[in-house]
Amino acid sequence: MAKEKAENASQRFMRATGKLRMIFGPANRSALGHEMTEQNRELLARREAETQQWETLHRPDGSSYVVPRNPGDKSLR
Repeated sequence: MAKEKAENASQRFMRATGKLRMIFGPANRSALGHEMTEQNRELLARREAETQQWETLHRPDGSSYVVPRNPGDKSLR
């Protein structure tokens, strides 16, 4: 019996863990190889712009915190 399409890694993993999923519940099986929609592209661009306004600073004890790069810029907040 020949398969029509080769399975990707997530599909092989899902098949291999079938009995575990019966106990722990199903996982998301959405397609990973689809094209992004225009709405998703816009959302991604907006999220990337939001992350550019912050800067991570590190304390000497190893902890870190986030501060605005430009405290006067309120365009995305």
